[in-house]
Amino acid sequence: MQQIKITDWQRILLGDVPAGFYIELVIRALIVYLILTVAMRLLGKRMSSQMGRNDMTALVSLAAAIGVPLQAPDRGILAAVIIAIVVVYIGRWVAAKTFKSQSFEKTSEGNIDIIIKDAVLDLGNMKRVRLTRERLVAQLRSSSIKHTGQVKRLYMEANGNFTLIKEENPKPGLSVLPRWDKDFNAEFKKSDELLVCQTCGLTQKKPFDENTPCPNCGDKVWTAAVEI
Repeated sequence: MQQIKITDWQRILLGDVPAGFYIELVIRALIVYLILTVAMRLLGKRMSSQMGRNDMTALVSLAAAIGVPLQAPDRGILAAVIIAIVVVYIGRWVAAKTFKSQSFEKTSEGNIDIIIKDAVLDLGNMKRVRLTRERLVAQLRSSSIKHTGQVKRLYMEANGNFTLIKEENPKPGLSVLPRWDKDFNAEFKKSDELLVCQTCGLTQKKPFDENTPCPNCGDKVWTAAVEI
């Protein structure tokens, strides 16, 4: 058994392979790069844009396939080629199947979920897709949304991206600005007629008992709705 020394820099940096392997490594890297380029090309444009579940699975499989033959001098590249062929074949078959069958597409890729509908958060869908409130409000702020009354629909696509449809006639809603940014929050007018649930964004007209549970989510925390 080889004794390991912490000061053996040659072993740490170069390993226990002959120096000629690093020339071979360049050749292997070029071949693997070519394999990946061809595989990504055959899998279609979606792999180079927005990846779905199947695309991500294919990418991880390809990455796992090239790891060992790229670094291990005793392993050939043929195994990586075979795995790449299998991954490409499965990816193209799934793509063809999803094109013909909408139900198969929903099963393999997932479906669209409504996260906000008419300024109100769908807490059930948020829980099901594991979407936190912090990520949601960050997404709204990145789309220049200041409160939920500006949102007609917010969809979470099957690939995890968001599609926002703004309300043509914004109404008072729940602020998505950080509470600690008091100067910016002070620039917005608070509604004299509407209270909004701080949990889901449902609005209720005054007079309204603030101890009454929200009809949508059951919470009892109300605040004045904000306007643009």
